[in-house]
Amino acid sequence: MTDSAIDLLSRLIATPSVSREESGTADILYEWLRQKGVEPRRHYNNVWAVAPGYDPAKKTLLLNSHHDTVRPASGYTRNPFEPVIDNGKLYGLGSNDAGASAVCLASVFAGLYSTLLPFNLILALTAEEEVTGEKGMRAMLPHIDGCGYRIDMGIVGEPTSLQPAVAERGLVVLDCTAKGKAGHAARGEGINALYKAIDDINALRAIRFEKESGVLGPISVTVTQINAGKQHNVVPDECNFVVDVRTTDAYTNEETVDIIRNAITSEANPRSTRLRASVISTDHPLVKICTAMGLEPFVSPTMSDMAVMHGFPTLKIGPGESSRSHTADEFIKIDEISAGINTYMNILKSLK
Repeated sequence: MTDSAIDLLSRLIATPSVSREESGTADILYEWLRQKGVEPRRHYNNVWAVAPGYDPAKKTLLLNSHHDTVRPASGYTRNPFEPVIDNGKLYGLGSNDAGASAVCLASVFAGLYSTLLPFNLILALTAEEEVTGEKGMRAMLPHIDGCGYRIDMGIVGEPTSLQPAVAERGLVVLDCTAKGKAGHAARGEGINALYKAIDDINALRAIRFEKESGVLGPISVTVTQINAGKQHNVVPDECNFVVDVRTTDAYTNEETVDIIRNAITSEANPRSTRLRASVISTDHPLVKICTAMGLEPFVSPTMSDMAVMHGFPTLKIGPGESSRSHTADEFIKIDEISAGINTYMNILKSLK
């Protein structure tokens, strides 16, 4: 399987697939699966398949990774779209994040496609993950459900050094506006919206939430941008600032927004509340299998499509290292691909 996976990954690297522009890699994945005897389907630039013999009485496992990439980072010394194997490493954009996971999961799915398993198996190689786009996993989940398939659990392929990530924080970005009244600075007139914003920012720095996640710890609230004023001698009547909120399973995203709104006087409008925290129990069979294999569960500092997979538990695990993602001269080690295939295969063969 490793040689076939390397060949597939090389073809993906050579085909630009920046988020929302993944039609070429979707074509490659679709045809590769078809040649392996799989009956693939396509929804936008998402390629997916259901193993034969779907039985609604059985649990269903979703295998997911993404085939879109970010744009090449500055500082590349190699052609990001030229797959090159050098000293046991395959270089190229998307090789680590998350091409290696995608080809490993596709290989395992194709290898088990005709095998009678004690669970149903669905593969979804999705688009727009890097931008959490509307035509990626957000479109796939209702599409799969609409086709009559229920998902009970998922494995998300991302570079985790093949260790199981059992949780990741969610995200809410708040656009906040403090309102004041314009006046002449020399006369001390008006109500300074900037000062009101500073008071609210200090309140956010001091904010504490009554409940704390046992896995993810406290919610983090960070002001990251601020803008106010038109000229030096005019008291600003409006100040805008942005707040980055990393949410946990202690509260829903909507509850978190309400608590923050009650702590400040500025308007606070979330750009979205759909990116939720994800936590899978240590008692879940997927986690137990990983720990039995000697793998170490951890909390992931990065976000993935787990954030939009609501209603079923997910485990994030894959070959490669997160620190290589989005960097110049991105690479995956050849032996990491082999280990990825073996790890995924062992997990699935152990799942009852």
